[in-house]
Amino acid sequence: MKNSDTLTLTAEILRDLIRCPSVTPEEGGALTYLQKRSEAMGFKAERMIFSDENTPDVDNLYTRLGTDGPHLMFAGHTDVVPVGKESDWALGPFSGDIKDGVMYGRGAVDMKGGIACFLGAVQTYLEKHGKPEGSISFLITGDEEGPSINGTDKLLKWAKAKGEVWDASIVGEPSNPSAIGDVIKNGRRGSLSGRVTVKGVQGHCAYPHLSDNPVNGMVDLLIALLATPFDEGTDQFQPTNLEVTSVDVGNPATNVIAASASAGFNIRFNDLWDGDSVKSEIIRRFDKGAKAGLIRKGKNSPVEYSIEWLGRVSPVFLTKDDRLINTLSTAINSVTGKTPELSTGGGTSDARFIKDYCPVVEFGLVGQTMHQVDERTELSDLDTLTAIYLKFLEEYFSA
Repeated sequence: MKNSDTLTLTAEILRDLIRCPSVTPEEGGALTYLQKRSEAMGFKAERMIFSDENTPDVDNLYTRLGTDGPHLMFAGHTDVVPVGKESDWALGPFSGDIKDGVMYGRGAVDMKGGIACFLGAVQTYLEKHGKPEGSISFLITGDEEGPSINGTDKLLKWAKAKGEVWDASIVGEPSNPSAIGDVIKNGRRGSLSGRVTVKGVQGHCAYPHLSDNPVNGMVDLLIALLATPFDEGTDQFQPTNLEVTSVDVGNPATNVIAASASAGFNIRFNDLWDGDSVKSEIIRRFDKGAKAGLIRKGKNSPVEYSIEWLGRVSPVFLTKDDRLINTLSTAINSVTGKTPELSTGGGTSDARFIKDYCPVVEFGLVGQTMHQVDERTELSDLDTLTAIYLKFLEEYFSA
């Protein structure tokens, strides 16, 4: 379907969404736009604003068409990361402008593009087939790129409390690394962040025996933390990896030994671990490093350190639902001729919340430009993903 500007239905929706400046936590008009379009298709829409201490209020949208099962949920987010310097963009970050068959704009692939494709597919399905024998819902947050406290997690709890039950969910995150149809993400590794702080004794660099350099102690801790792999991976998941993301002493002087040092870290863990066991292993390694004395020599006591765990643990999960995965795989093969790989790689997404309510997978656009300057998507990819979603809807509700 094309409008007067020769845009396809999906491209028109995406252009309109990109033009909503919805940088986390601002709604920017994106949820209002989706609410109006879904209500025009017969969906019942509800808006919920959630709040929490020390976090911004977040606007959320839940819409549903139908009252019976099976109930398919499409989940996503309209919030986007900041654009950086607008002058670095070839086309305006909130313009939705097109050049050489490519649409530019923040959120084009992460993940307003996925939302536009599913909305376009649903509208096309309703025009061709009428209402499905079952229900379709959209669960859309404005908090995925932010703290993820006042978004999908609370929206799911709110919906469940009012009686909502789902049979399956697709999250429209940009799951494909190179081309549409490469990958279905059917799980994710867990994630945990923390900060370790080493206490030292401040002093003059010329008299180190009167001080206790916390940098030396930190190096001992980090050697113990990183020297040995956590595991070699499993059949479904890649190896656990821990990355040190910062090391700081807050010391501008070059002739003063600092009083303390801190290091931030994040670990992505597979199904050999859970939040408690991976915390225990990190502490075990730090305790070993505190006593090692490889760099911090000549001290009678172990390194004095403390750990602060940052945020919540994102648990590892794996979806094994045959109906959801096989129906989506068949739809992908029908449109693209490809057999998608099942993958658990990458970072976290709101699927980590949805998995507690129903089987969930992620499948969306190609993610090569997400969070980058000149984020963009091929118009042909929008057509392909819309066709896959449409085929999925047709197969899912005819089963």
